Amino acid sequence: MSEDVNARLGFDAGMEGRAGPHLSAAVCFRLIQALARRQRAAMDRALEDAGVTTQQAALLTIIGPGGAPSLSEAAAALQTSYQNIKQLAAALERKGLLETRRDPADRRIQRLAQTPACAAFWASRDSDDYAAVGGMFQALSPDELGELRALLAKLFNSPPHPAG
Repeated sequence: MSEDVNARLGFDAGMEGRAGPHLSAAVCFRLIQALARRQRAAMDRALEDAGVTTQQAALLTIIGPGGAPSLSEAAAALQTSYQNIKQLAAALERKGLLETRRDPADRRIQRLAQTPACAAFWASRDSDDYAAVGGMFQALSPDELGELRALLAKLFNSPPHPAG
């Protein structure tokens, strides 16, 4: 990373005089966090006309036409809290994009299901959304993008390291 970007954005703030692999990992962590916030804000802007947020769209992507995950399953898939999924689902239900249903086998479990309006939503958006996401990575060549995908998948699939 160039020194001016590092200094301007402070990715190495508080790390003066430190060296070793942990320093590089800490800077990578800060970069990933900053990039995630930037990409989420960009996608929020791209979805604004549809009246949904990036988080709401992420929830819709895991609710397939034939599937109906429980709130807990959706929370695990998006690695967020049950309460957050409940809030996202309530907002999407008010918009008519999903519905919550009681599980017939266990009435305590709420399941999330697509509505016809959700299918129409994706049919009208998919190509534009893929183009918007592609634009977020335009600085990378196809080979670099493939390498980034492989590295991120490797990190994602590795066991989490407990903090502390």
